[in-house]
Amino acid sequence: MLIETKGLKKTFKSRGKEVEAVRGVDLAVKEGEVFGLLGPNGAGKTTTMRMLSTLIEPTEGHAVVCGHDLAKESANVRRDIGYVGQEGGTWGEVTAREELVMQGRLYGMSKRRAQQRALEVLAAFQLEDYADRTVKTYSGGQKRRLDIALGIMHEPKLLFLDEPTTGLDPQSRAHMWDEVRALRDRGTAIFITTHYLDEADALCDRLAIIDHGEIVAEGTPLDLKKAVAGDVVAIGVAAQSAEAVELLGAKDFVREIESGEPDPATGVALLRMYVDDGAAALPELLRALDAQDISPASIELHRPSLDDVFLKQTGRSLREEH
Repeated sequence: MLIETKGLKKTFKSRGKEVEAVRGVDLAVKEGEVFGLLGPNGAGKTTTMRMLSTLIEPTEGHAVVCGHDLAKESANVRRDIGYVGQEGGTWGEVTAREELVMQGRLYGMSKRRAQQRALEVLAAFQLEDYADRTVKTYSGGQKRRLDIALGIMHEPKLLFLDEPTTGLDPQSRAHMWDEVRALRDRGTAIFITTHYLDEADALCDRLAIIDHGEIVAEGTPLDLKKAVAGDVVAIGVAAQSAEAVELLGAKDFVREIESGEPDPATGVALLRMYVDDGAAALPELLRALDAQDISPASIELHRPSLDDVFLKQTGRSLREEH
């Protein structure tokens, strides 16, 4: 394992009160995998990553990163990891080539090796055409690629990526996903935080869902979605939501029903039902509503998603929070 944590906690003091940002996190990350930490803003993702990368000290708990004790061997941890924060770390007044060589030298490379490694990294991230332009002339996507290039310049065993695609346009996001997959294919393990459901589903070999500083679910995206099981039927109803919940929940084929809070603007509440066969269940559900003169405001049928997993574990929709 590249990362093993037990009971990792972080408490901050704010306005004279103690705030638990991370509450006893247990994680295990394997070599060569993309491991994701998925959750809303403020869930504890970045705090967990900053602890594991030695930027802040845990309040409690124990962790081993790349074979080194996090508390006792922090210098060795920093030598073996790369870290790319949300804000990036590029310097606008120098070129990408200069910045990469400087990064290599800071990690003890000879000048010749740093220059050679910079060429390799520039090619890997398709930055060769911009290598000798000052970074301040780069687009957002180019800067983000350079951020990751700097993070792997010293060939770390493990790369931390904190919300790597936040603020990027769809094309740049797609390019970033390709780069992350290429790094994994070359043997680099990646620990990524994200609040994007599609990103976690597309990139992560395994992931943990974190909410209010606690891990609420962990596994492969497929296994997590299988745990929800069956199909999801979502029907929006207006004033009669309590009546509709009782009516539809009584059906034998509805294994579980959940009612969201009514939308303040429309008064519509979303009922989510977990069924084995959505295509067969939907007509029966609509007939039952029609018999009671309840008109649906919206109808959806889909396979379980990571948002359904999050909703099942927390009672809230991650998609709606963003």
